[in-house]
Amino acid sequence: MKDKNPLSFFIFLLLMTWMQFAYADLGKKKVITTFTILHDMAKNVAGDKLDLACLTKYGAEIHGYEPTPQDLVKVQRADLILWNGLNLELWFEKFFSKVKGVKRVMLTEGIQPLSILEGPYLGKPNPHAWMSPDLALIYVANIKKGLVELDPKNAFSYEENAKKYSAKILNIKMAIDKKLKKFKGKKMWLVTSEGAFSYLTKSLGFQELFLWPINADQMGTPRQVQKVIDQMRLQKVKVIFSESTISDQSAKQVAKEIGGYYGGVLYVDSLTDESGPVPTYLQLLEKNMETILSGLEKE
Repeated sequence: MKDKNPLSFFIFLLLMTWMQFAYADLGKKKVITTFTILHDMAKNVAGDKLDLACLTKYGAEIHGYEPTPQDLVKVQRADLILWNGLNLELWFEKFFSKVKGVKRVMLTEGIQPLSILEGPYLGKPNPHAWMSPDLALIYVANIKKGLVELDPKNAFSYEENAKKYSAKILNIKMAIDKKLKKFKGKKMWLVTSEGAFSYLTKSLGFQELFLWPINADQMGTPRQVQKVIDQMRLQKVKVIFSESTISDQSAKQVAKEIGGYYGGVLYVDSLTDESGPVPTYLQLLEKNMETILSGLEKE
């Protein structure tokens, strides 16, 4: 029987094609990450084998994030949630207690945490371990392990993706080490708003100074600002940086007081969208070091 309406048949084909793409991910396991850096890492390990989503948005301050009812629905429908731990997502434990039957993997498992040395979180773990390229490899290994346990039929793919991604992180680490050779013998300081760089400074051999230990603290009080000003003068340090998810006013105030420089924005807790400078974790590592090295050259 001939189709008397070719247009309706064409529309039917378009509809079927749309449905094929719209429901393509229905058979995939669903994985949720708590913030954009973990999401990007997981995406590199998962490839196209899983349905990945992220709770927080690009540029979000994750320490004090307030989950929405939609977040709860999203997580309850997930098969696995990947989170940082070490008190980074201060909201997560209470939030997750409302979720039933969803497995979670803490990606800092196996990392020896550095302690916060001052403020109301004295003695608590510093959560920003991913800032060290060396420790990022542990994140990747934990992601791979979690995905393999969730979806063993695609284990080979996750193993290969993790191996390739880890190699890229190591290549960036080697490039950073090579660039730092020109500063050999110089006492290098990294001064920032938040104490989010302890793992990075330890890895690179820098001294660290910051206005406040963690963004959940009081930020930029007169006492905090004056302490950093005094120390920078004592150590003859001229450059201070701030992070992308907070105001740069305190850092610029310090730079003005010491007659130094505001070195620019560093990225820690969040990636940018595709139009920004750090849409991936690898680009975050590269961009931060480019900014830091540019600041060191001014001293």
